[in-house]
Amino acid sequence: MVSDSSFTTVLPVMPLDDAVVLPGMSVTFPVTAREQADALSAARDGRLVLVPRVDGRFASYGAVAQVAGDITLPDGTRGVGLETLHRAKLGPAQPGGPGLVVEVTELPDPADPGAPAYELAREYRAVVQEVAEMRGDGGRVAQFLSGIEHPGRLADTAGYAPEIPLERKIALLETPDVIERLTAAVAAQRERLADASLRRRIRDDVAEGMEKGQRDMLLRRQLESIRKELGEDDGPGGIDDWRARIEAAEMPEAARSEAERELGRLERQPEGPEAGMIRTYLEWMVSLPWNVRSEERLDVAEARGVLDEDHAGLEQVKERILEYLAVRKLRRDREMDEGKSGVILALVGPPGTGKTSLGQSVARALGREFARISLGGIRDEADVRGHRRTYIGALPGRLVRALREAGTRNPVIVLDEVDKVGADWRGDPSSALLEVLDPAQNHSFRDHYLDVELDLSEVLFIATANVADTIPGPLLDRMEVIHLDGYTDDEKLAIARGYLLPRQVERNGLREDEVQVSDEAILAVIDDYTREAGVRGLERELGKLVRKAATAVAEGSRGPIPIGADDLEAALGRPRYHHEAAERTATPGVATGLAVTGTGGDVLFVEAGAMPADGPGDRLVLTGQLGDVMRESARIALTWTRSHAEEVGIEREALASKEIHLHVPAGAIPKDGPSAGVTMVTALASLFSGRPVRPNVGMTGEVTLQGRVLPIGGVKQKVLAAHRAGLSEVVIPERNRGDLDEVPEAVRRAITVHPVLTVAEVLDIALEPAPARSEAIAGR
Repeated sequence: MVSDSSFTTVLPVMPLDDAVVLPGMSVTFPVTAREQADALSAARDGRLVLVPRVDGRFASYGAVAQVAGDITLPDGTRGVGLETLHRAKLGPAQPGGPGLVVEVTELPDPADPGAPAYELAREYRAVVQEVAEMRGDGGRVAQFLSGIEHPGRLADTAGYAPEIPLERKIALLETPDVIERLTAAVAAQRERLADASLRRRIRDDVAEGMEKGQRDMLLRRQLESIRKELGEDDGPGGIDDWRARIEAAEMPEAARSEAERELGRLERQPEGPEAGMIRTYLEWMVSLPWNVRSEERLDVAEARGVLDEDHAGLEQVKERILEYLAVRKLRRDREMDEGKSGVILALVGPPGTGKTSLGQSVARALGREFARISLGGIRDEADVRGHRRTYIGALPGRLVRALREAGTRNPVIVLDEVDKVGADWRGDPSSALLEVLDPAQNHSFRDHYLDVELDLSEVLFIATANVADTIPGPLLDRMEVIHLDGYTDDEKLAIARGYLLPRQVERNGLREDEVQVSDEAILAVIDDYTREAGVRGLERELGKLVRKAATAVAEGSRGPIPIGADDLEAALGRPRYHHEAAERTATPGVATGLAVTGTGGDVLFVEAGAMPADGPGDRLVLTGQLGDVMRESARIALTWTRSHAEEVGIEREALASKEIHLHVPAGAIPKDGPSAGVTMVTALASLFSGRPVRPNVGMTGEVTLQGRVLPIGGVKQKVLAAHRAGLSEVVIPERNRGDLDEVPEAVRRAITVHPVLTVAEVLDIALEPAPARSEAIAGR
C-alpha cells in the first residue's frame, strides 16, 4: 500500500557513494566532500535528501533527512547527524543554491498499511529473530525490533544487515508500497537465514569430523597395541595382511620394493590423509598377474579348426595367425627365447567384417584369456599410460586395467578402432601406443600410476581399424597390416547360415525347427537390402525376419514357419538397392567408376554435361564435394579429351565452345583420390561422341596427360563392389594385374577383368559402338 499523502518539495541532494540509508535510520556522516558541504549549505530548513550513487549514477529514489546537528569527529573533521524521515522520488533538477537541488515527491508511509502488512511484519520479525539467535545476539535484536511497530519502518531495518547486497537495499529504497517492500525484505532475510544455516552446518560437520577422526585414530592405535600384546595378527586389510598379499603376488624385485615402500608409509600413518590412496595403490599392485600365465595350446591343426568354426572366409588372416602359432611352437620345442617372436597384427577393413570377433577366436584357438580396449575417440594420453598419483582419483591406464581383467600376463588384447585415436592439449595417446606396440620395447612398459616396469612382451596385441590412412605413420610402421576387404555373396550366405541366423534364432526365443529361411531369401537380403562389405547390416535384417516368425509363433502358429524370397517385402519393406548401372548409363555422359570408402568398396557414377559457354574464363565446373586430387584428375581428363578429340570422334571446334560440368553423386559425401581419372575421361568422351557407356562395365585407374593409365590401390575391394553392384566387366590398370590374385575365385569367374595401359583401350572397352547415323552431342 502506498500513502496518498504525498507532496512535492525542492530539496538539496547529498550523494551517498556505494551506500544506502533507509527511512528510520539515524546516521552520522563526516563532511569531507564539496558536494556534501554544498548540500548542507542549501538545506535552509535543515532538510535534504540522501540519494545513493553507484558508478556515478543516482538512484531514482532517496531518503528525506533532517539535520540533527553538527559535531566534531575524533579526528577533528566536521560531522553531521541526520535522522531520515521517509522516501522521496527524485524529479528534475532546479536552479539556485550551491550543489545539486532537485524537485522531489515526498512519500510518507500510510498510517495504517492494512492487515496483510502486519502479517508480513510478524513473519519478518520471526525470520530476523532466528538469524539473530544463530549468531548469538537474539536478545539485543529482539529488544530493537520490539520498539518498531509500523510494518514499513520494520521492512526498512533490513538496511542494517551488512550481508544484504547494495543492489537489494537500493531496491528496497525504491519500493514505496509497504507490502511489496516487506515481501522483498522477508526474501532477503530468508537468504541470510539460509546462508547462516549452511555455515553453521558446515562448521558443525567439520568439528564433528575432526573429533571422530581423532577418536578413531586413538582407538585404532589402542587396538593395535592390544593385538600386539596378545600376539594376534591384524586381520584383513592390516599391515601383516598386505605384507602376505605382496609376498603371494610374486612381483619382480623393482615392483616389490615399490610396494613395500608404500606399505611402510601406510604403517607409519595408518589413518593419515594419504592412507586411502596408498591402499588403492597396493590393491592394484597385488591384483595384477605378475607371474600368472595361461597354458598355450600350440596345436596348429586344432587352432585351424577353431578359426574355421568361428569364421567363414578370411583365409589370409587365418594363415597369418597359424604362422604365428607355428613359430611359437617351434621356438618353444627348440628351447629358443619365445619373447623374440613377438608380432603386432593390425586388421584393417570395413565395419562388420569380423575384426573384433576374430581376436576372440584367436584367444580361444591359443587357449589364452581375452581382453578388449576401445580406443575410439580417446584424446588423453593418461587413458593409455594412467594418471600420476599426485592427482586426486588417479587410476592406471587401460592397458593395466585390461591385464587385471584378463588375469594373466599373456592374454590376447584387441586394441579396437586404433584409427580413431585423437590428440589435443592433454597429449597424444598414439605416442603412448608406440612403446606398447613395439616388441623390442614393451617388455619395460611403465604406467604412470604404478610407476614400475610392466612386461607386455608376452601379450598378443591385435589392433583393428577401418582405414589405415588415419593411423599415425610411426604407429603403423610397428604393425603388420592385414586387410579384410569384405565378403563375397557366397561367403555371406555361408556366414548367415552358419553363424548369424542361428544366433538370431536363439536371441529371439525360437528353436531351430520353428523357422526356415531359404537360401534364396538370404541372397535376396544380401543383394537388395544390405549391399555392404561386412555382415552387420545383414544380421540386422535377418533379425527382423526372425522376429516376424517369433511373432507368429507367439500368436499360436506351429512351426516350422517358412520364409522365402517372396516374403521379404512384407517383412523388410521394399528393396533398398537395385542394379542401376544400366539405367544411369543409358544416357551419354555417365560412366560407372569404382572407389574405396571407409565402409569398403563402392560404385560411383561420374556425370558429364555441357552447355554453350557464356564468355571467357574457366569453363570447367566441378561439383560433388571433390577433393584437390580429384579436381586435378578432372582437369587432366578434360585436357586429354580436348587434345585427342579427333581420335575419339569429337569435333574439336564444338568441344572448345562448351562449358563443361562434371558431377559425382552423392553430393553430400566428400570424395578424393586419383583413381577416378579414367572414369572422368570416359564420361567426357561419351558425352561429346554421343556413345553411351556400356551398362555392365565399371572402371578405375589414374590417368596422365599422355593418356597412360597408372596403378591404384584397393583393387580387391573395388572388384568386390562391382560384383555386388551386378557389373560383369571391370577395367583396371595393367600394373594392377597381380592384385587380382587376392580376389576370390568365385568373383573372378563371374567378372571379366580388362587390364589396360592407355585411355584409348578404356574407351574401346567401355563405350558402345558408334551408331551408323548419329550426331555427337558436341556437334549439335
